[in-house]
Amino acid sequence: MPGKAAAPDPQTDPALGPVVNANGSIASGVAPGVTDLELQLLLEAVYRVSGFDLRDYSPATVKRRVAERVRAEGVTTISGLIERVLHDPPAMGRFVDALTHNAGSPFREPPFFRAFRDAVLPRLRTFPHARLWVIGSGDDAYALAILLREAQFSHRVRIYATDASDAAIERAKSGAFPAELLDEYSHRYVEAGGARRFSDYVDVVGTHGVFKPGLREHIVFAQHNLACDGSFNEFHGIVARSVVTHFNRTLAYRAHQVIYESLVRLGYLGVSAKETLRYTPHQHAYEELAGTERFYRRVR
Repeated sequence: MPGKAAAPDPQTDPALGPVVNANGSIASGVAPGVTDLELQLLLEAVYRVSGFDLRDYSPATVKRRVAERVRAEGVTTISGLIERVLHDPPAMGRFVDALTHNAGSPFREPPFFRAFRDAVLPRLRTFPHARLWVIGSGDDAYALAILLREAQFSHRVRIYATDASDAAIERAKSGAFPAELLDEYSHRYVEAGGARRFSDYVDVVGTHGVFKPGLREHIVFAQHNLACDGSFNEFHGIVARSVVTHFNRTLAYRAHQVIYESLVRLGYLGVSAKETLRYTPHQHAYEELAGTERFYRRVR
């Protein structure tokens, strides 16, 4: 008699669709095309239902973060995730937040903030007033607010801190972080050239540190998706660190177009140390500030 048929392996059986490996990656099984198809269907469904267009995000970023959401939502396939986000509005919110979230922390890459303090801030003083746009990082907005206050220049500056999802904006508004990280952030603040103590700007509430309310006086938090929204003001400085890196070439081109249109002539653009403006649509319209950590000035 023939032996009993083996149960299908969810990691390889194409009928069951791609699932998540133990390490969080999407198992390709024997039908990698199924994975690509399900990803396309997922992103198209999210766009049609929520209006968030994630279809031109970097494929590597999408696959990694979708795998994380499959695991976090307790489903086993991308198809299962599609059903979850379409029929459970909170799940849709969690998905959009996870795909668009740009992880950061206060004074990450201290040389960037030292360069802002030493090279950019004195030039901003030449403007009667200044508007700064911080894209995708409430932590960067608070760090800049601290440096501006120490330079006694905050009263002439308004910071606009935007992110793609409402959940990210609410996190930024709270200004909270685990209190156990206070020493680490204090060390970064010193490396960035801080003139006081980082703890002077933080209240410890239970297990969390919270930026003091006074820092938020000159920060406007708002939802804005660089992937699909246009320019909404003119700015004298824009900080967009590790945001465009999650986009494919087409979307990155569009994002840099929005940034260029939003930056006044002789305004300043700051990106992360791993980024460059080479091969962007307006690379020749910028000059890099010598000795800085990826700060550029728009010259045309």
